[in-house]
Amino acid sequence: MNFKIAVTFLFLMAAFSCIAQSTNTKHSNTVNGLAIEGYDPVAYFIDGKAVKGIKSIATTVSGITYYFSKEEYKSLFLKDPIKYTPQYGGWCAYAIGAKGEKVEVNPKTFTIYNGKLYLFYNAYFTNTLTQWKKDEANLIKQADSNWVKIIK
Repeated sequence: MNFKIAVTFLFLMAAFSCIAQSTNTKHSNTVNGLAIEGYDPVAYFIDGKAVKGIKSIATTVSGITYYFSKEEYKSLFLKDPIKYTPQYGGWCAYAIGAKGEKVEVNPKTFTIYNGKLYLFYNAYFTNTLTQWKKDEANLIKQADSNWVKIIK
């Protein structure tokens, strides 16, 4: 019985890994494979602000390239990429939640909620982070649900 459980567990882990990889490359907001327009995903958490990464301090995970502002941030990322990767493939969290649509973001417009990074559209007199903050918990639930539909 333990063998069957172990085999089932390994099979599920492999399946989820394949789904995560295809989701990352197919549904991520990247330009030429570069995530977050070159901003450092770890800096949002450590520095509390958007910091441009450096091309020479980069790594590629699941086909997506990330730049970092410091070698130590790159090391932190490599220990736990999921922790630092933006939610919903780096698309506007508000648009995913409210409409189920992929919308570009301004990497300088973000929030960290329950240890997760969310990015937002902010241009032409529209800052969706403001709208998001009015109903954050419900929009996260809706965005999570919409995201599952998008990546299928």
